[in-house]
Amino acid sequence: MGRLIAATVALVTAALVLGATPAVAQEVGDSLRVTVTLDGQDITDRTVTLDPGKPAELSVTAENRGPTAQKVRLIRISGVALALTFFAYDTNLPFEVPSGGRVVRTFPLDVRDLDGQATGLLPTSVELLAEDRTVLGGVDTIADVRGTVWSVYGLFGLLMLALTAAIWATVLFALARHRLSPNRFRRALRFLPAGLGTGLVAVVTLSVLRLVPPVALVEIPIVLGAAAIAMVLGFLTPHPVPPLPTPDAPLDGPTVGMTARYTGAQPPVVAQPEYGTQVTPAAPTSIHQQAGLLDEFIKDDHAGATQALPVPPTDATQALPAPGAAKPDPDTPRWPE
Repeated sequence: MGRLIAATVALVTAALVLGATPAVAQEVGDSLRVTVTLDGQDITDRTVTLDPGKPAELSVTAENRGPTAQKVRLIRISGVALALTFFAYDTNLPFEVPSGGRVVRTFPLDVRDLDGQATGLLPTSVELLAEDRTVLGGVDTIADVRGTVWSVYGLFGLLMLALTAAIWATVLFALARHRLSPNRFRRALRFLPAGLGTGLVAVVTLSVLRLVPPVALVEIPIVLGAAAIAMVLGFLTPHPVPPLPTPDAPLDGPTVGMTARYTGAQPPVVAQPEYGTQVTPAAPTSIHQQAGLLDEFIKDDHAGATQALPVPPTDATQALPAPGAAKPDPDTPRWPE
């Protein structure tokens, strides 16, 4: 479990960090100053609408302020969220921008298949790529994609929702069954994956509902904040109560045995129909039955249930003769008188 939690945290952290890295790298490697318009409106630092049912016209203006000419191979339009690319369009449009020169290229943008790729607000970039796929310049914007919930991005959000619900159900079931660790910090780590999943679901939900785009400055605080709240909840959960031991024998078994051993109480002997036979009833199963049988035995004894042995008649006895004086033996030596 500890390795799984560590791997989850590492993957999410790497995804969030990598999601914020390309913008910085693009600014460093820019060789051209680029301006992009969609249907005559500048898209820099604003939200543009991409409707799969409507054609659009994209115009790219590249200005070279460097000492050497720059050769553009293609123009790429991509939408990224949570460090994952959900749609990308590459248009092969080679042209060269001389040093100190300015070139404008306009072409139709076909986004008919965008309906099954994404929906909601997504960070979008338009980049000019060289022959070796290095970025020569580009601009960033927010695209309002008019797709469906059953697109790739929508299904990704539904999958994250199902996984997060399963993780929460597992953790809460373990809490109800008192199977969490007695250590508070281990219980907090047990809640960490559920918090990360909740943060990711919140980011995707806000994006699909067109409330907040999943940019790095928004998604990182939401995910880390949800993870911190989940860990606090896990830390504050009550200490698990150990289950009560299950007795191996009935509760009255040892009591009856010890009572019969130390009190010496035995069940009474009942009269039998035939002479010379005697049957002892089974031992009582509880101390209450044993006490009741003992009371009945005492009552029967007081009521005369027992019979004394008969005294034999006097005429049948024979008296022994009284001892007489012993006759002297002539052979026995005597002392002189």
